Amino acid sequence: MKKILILHTGGTIAMSEDVQTGEVKPNSNNPLHDTIMKMENVSISVEDFLNVPSPHMTIVNMLSLAKRIDERVINEAFDGVVITHGTDTLEETAYLLDLTVISSVPVVVTGAMRSSNELGSDGPYNLLSSVRTAMSDQAHDKGVLVVLNDEIHTAKNVTKTHTSNIATFQSPQYGPIGIVTKRHVQFHQSPTKQETFPVEKMSKKVLLVKAVAGMEKEVFDAICNIHMDGLVIEALGQGNVPPELVSAIEKLVQNNIPVVLVSRCFNGIVQDVYGYKGGGKHLKDIGVIFTNGLSGQKARIKLMVALESSSETKSLHSSFDL
Repeated sequence: MKKILILHTGGTIAMSEDVQTGEVKPNSNNPLHDTIMKMENVSISVEDFLNVPSPHMTIVNMLSLAKRIDERVINEAFDGVVITHGTDTLEETAYLLDLTVISSVPVVVTGAMRSSNELGSDGPYNLLSSVRTAMSDQAHDKGVLVVLNDEIHTAKNVTKTHTSNIATFQSPQYGPIGIVTKRHVQFHQSPTKQETFPVEKMSKKVLLVKAVAGMEKEVFDAICNIHMDGLVIEALGQGNVPPELVSAIEKLVQNNIPVVLVSRCFNGIVQDVYGYKGGGKHLKDIGVIFTNGLSGQKARIKLMVALESSSETKSLHSSFDL
């Protein structure tokens, strides 16, 4: 019999809708507790780790969750872990766990788009699917997984694509790596690369800014004058920015502040193609770090984690090649 740990952190999956006002808000009692009692042939331990809406989730909370997973898995020999989480920042928590959890057992993150007492609530089903995935022998060595709506995604690639649809979580360009059916958990792909950082704290300030057409130099200069340990830019297209931003970027790099480039497109990767001022090749020559398909929010998480281990430029460039 498999032994599974469920760590609740809050979010819509643990909330109820007020029938009079229509407000959705946290409860003192988690409505999911009754759901897991229906499962057979599995030993489940439940911990209410947090009870917060996902916009209230912090980087410190995320790392504390990673440490709690390792602590309980090591001390109590769980076969898998399921995390319930609000959907707004679920992908960020999942990716930070993917980079920092040391334990090798399957870790699955799930959530819901509809609260526990709404018609068509998806929380209980997503939780049951996630427990089944965490129990699967095939789920090992695939990093942290995200399971909702019968699909299994990697933490690195999944993102929330719709504000309210229950099929909101998708992996643009790559798709899910598996599915959950009534009888089986089936995987048809496996990640080719994984990495773990030995992080004890999260102390680095990394800012994220989106480039837009005609972006005002004064705005970007003001952002770059904020004390920071790193900057992620969601660039245009294949990795280009308006020319007015280049001088500030050069200044940051010269001051040993790593600047990481992603695209604001949700498909494709940034490349050093265009040689004009502010083009990808120009930015690469300046010393900007290019990512291999990460979103802006995940590149920020990765840079924060990586900087806790090393601020050496060569090491950071190599890390973002993965």
